[in-house]
Amino acid sequence: MSTPDITLRGLPKKLVGMGLLDADAANDYYATNQQRKQSFVSYIISNDFLPAFQVASVASAEFGLPLYDLDAHNVAAMPKGIIDEALIQKHEVLPLLKRGNRLFLATSDPTNQHAVTEVRFHAGVNVEVVLVEHDKLVQAIERYQSANDTSLRDAFDGIDDSALDNMELASAAVEDDDNDAESEAPIIRYVNKVLLDAIKIGASDIHFEPYEKSYRIRYRIDGILTNVAAPPSLLAPRFAARLKVMSQMDISERRVPQDGRIKLKVTKSKYIDFRVNTLPTLYGEKVVLRLLDAAQARMGIDSLGYEEDQKDAYLKALSQSQGMILVTGPTGSGKTVSLYTGLGILNTSERNISTAEDPVEINMEGVNQVQINNKVGFAFADALRAFLRQDPDVIMVGEVRDLETAEIAIKAAQTGHLVLSTLHTNSAPETLTRLLNMGVPAFNVATSVSLIIAQRLARRLCPKCKAPHVDIPKAILEEEGFPEAGIAIDGLALFHAVGCKNCTNGYKGRTGIYEVLRVTPAISRMILEGGNSIAIADRAKVEGFRTLRQAALRKVAEGIISLEEANRITTD
Repeated sequence: MSTPDITLRGLPKKLVGMGLLDADAANDYYATNQQRKQSFVSYIISNDFLPAFQVASVASAEFGLPLYDLDAHNVAAMPKGIIDEALIQKHEVLPLLKRGNRLFLATSDPTNQHAVTEVRFHAGVNVEVVLVEHDKLVQAIERYQSANDTSLRDAFDGIDDSALDNMELASAAVEDDDNDAESEAPIIRYVNKVLLDAIKIGASDIHFEPYEKSYRIRYRIDGILTNVAAPPSLLAPRFAARLKVMSQMDISERRVPQDGRIKLKVTKSKYIDFRVNTLPTLYGEKVVLRLLDAAQARMGIDSLGYEEDQKDAYLKALSQSQGMILVTGPTGSGKTVSLYTGLGILNTSERNISTAEDPVEINMEGVNQVQINNKVGFAFADALRAFLRQDPDVIMVGEVRDLETAEIAIKAAQTGHLVLSTLHTNSAPETLTRLLNMGVPAFNVATSVSLIIAQRLARRLCPKCKAPHVDIPKAILEEEGFPEAGIAIDGLALFHAVGCKNCTNGYKGRTGIYEVLRVTPAISRMILEGGNSIAIADRAKVEGFRTLRQAALRKVAEGIISLEEANRITTD
């Protein structure tokens, strides 16, 4: 369907007229996005049509407004409470300064007169618009709202011991019990803020840890645990009870581990699931929450960090009607996301897909997901046997843990089904020998396994603050293994972490490091002949296979990760 021709005015017309923006992109905003209440400036910047500074410069000239640098503004000096936070988020505006009856309002979209009118009405002041860059405005809004948030410790200011004693019973009450709402509120605020802050900062796990004389809350951010709070240790039972209520566990049972889930609504349309586990320790129950964001499974294979030949090998294996694809690596290495990305590619109306998981981490529409329950005798092998009577095209097994599961999965792969699963091994070649050591016959391994992916997650260098290393001796580069990875060391520039307001200690986000082993006819013959993992790896290298170490060094050479990070997650 063609985009309707719309008469452009103001800033869109100026950007198109200067040749900076394609007319179709501008028309598309008015045809499809304006109804979503997204500003034009936000739309073109979020879609990477133009950089924020360039848009702001053109807007400044077009509307005769000075361009103000928000980085030079003191967030702490901004007026508090004059504009409701919902209004700030709705219009992406920020109060900078109030002088008498005048409020200076930062905006990246000077055409949004509705925002000015609404702010003037709610604040009861005259509004003067200050033009700023959109990316800096978004960051400043986040800093402003964070500065106005009550801190975790402040949630308990003014609460004496008797009030805390009353909260023990309240925290065990039904969540919507109005009679206990007032006494329960401080614990609720504290826990909710911990969860919301973890989502905002991009943590993957939250640890609530009781000790004899202290209590510690930590986030795992980009794979590294970081202390975030140390509330009073006497609150440990309240935290555990509150989290168990939220995840529908038995709050009276403190002697054995329990599992549960929390579903948290963060926006009108976005939910975040938490997988929750409790563990009885010497000084109370430790609670660990794993954040399960379904959006990760929809990122697409191009976002995971595969190199082109590795991605092609994975896609080719997924396109086959039968065979087994195994993903291996330690806990927290991204195996689930890799599997779900593959399932997302396969998930069409023409295929019947069933998964057996323990636990089901990410809900996926169109996929028949089955929760393993060992307590009632329903294990992976039982689910697989049931799947084979359900006319499946694709089967995903959360983990091959024993010989029985392995044999049924391999049988399925040999009889016209595509099977995806995981194992816990250190490398792709070791996965083949692990199956043999479990007791799977060599013939079955050689004829059923088509692809093995071993992976790790590495912290990405922050693109805004990473800095080059100066004069690294060639001997060091050779010792690290760059030549063996096919990387020329002459003129090689490596970067290291620095740290800025946009990242965590110089790192922002993570990327996958992969070794992808195709089970070719030559590799199959080696398996049948009893070849070990070292011999299989040597043969695979002749066919283009790269080890995890070599894949990591290639990302170091590309400036994506640091050498320090490559050394942390891989060895020679």
